[in-house]
Amino acid sequence: MIYPEPIDDLINCLKKLPGIGEKNAERLALTIKDFKAEDIDKFCQALKDVKEKIEICPICGHLSAGDTCSICQDKTRDHNLICVTEDSKSVFSFEKAGSFHGVYHVLHGLISPADDIGPENINIASLVKRVETLENPELILALKSTVEGETTTLYIKKIFEKKKVAISRLSYGIPMGAEIDYLDIITLDKALADRKQISS
Repeated sequence: MIYPEPIDDLINCLKKLPGIGEKNAERLALTIKDFKAEDIDKFCQALKDVKEKIEICPICGHLSAGDTCSICQDKTRDHNLICVTEDSKSVFSFEKAGSFHGVYHVLHGLISPADDIGPENINIASLVKRVETLENPELILALKSTVEGETTTLYIKKIFEKKKVAISRLSYGIPMGAEIDYLDIITLDKALADRKQISS
């Protein structure tokens, strides 16, 4: 152990974050060590708040600081237009782009038989119930172009094929296998505008 134990412990905690390797963790730990006491208190409180106060919206599955998320509460949005995403990171990406005025449904994963993840393991059942309450609903499937994304897309298309639900997907200007949350705002805007209908 090169560092004093408290710093070493902090480095090991930081390395648990995605994209943070040994060197970055060391740099961040030494930076945090030089924070003012009040900044450390805010940092610690923010970590606690994220863990204790962030819930899953019972309507859409997105992250929320209240009973339901701010998007589902927004009456100015088109609640018949639902963008279906794999995770909340994708929702934040679309919201940063700022051109989508519908609502979202977060699946919390994709169907992957190889990993023993079936439709019952992700947030599809609540999507079906939600769509049944709407008039003239449209689903935009904003899922990545992988085997898992395609499998999930086909499954959703199949369960709605006998219902009056328009289903479209993002245009294929998005590279195969791309993660939605890594795409730039212009690409996301274009993919939404050029979405292709796959069911009605």
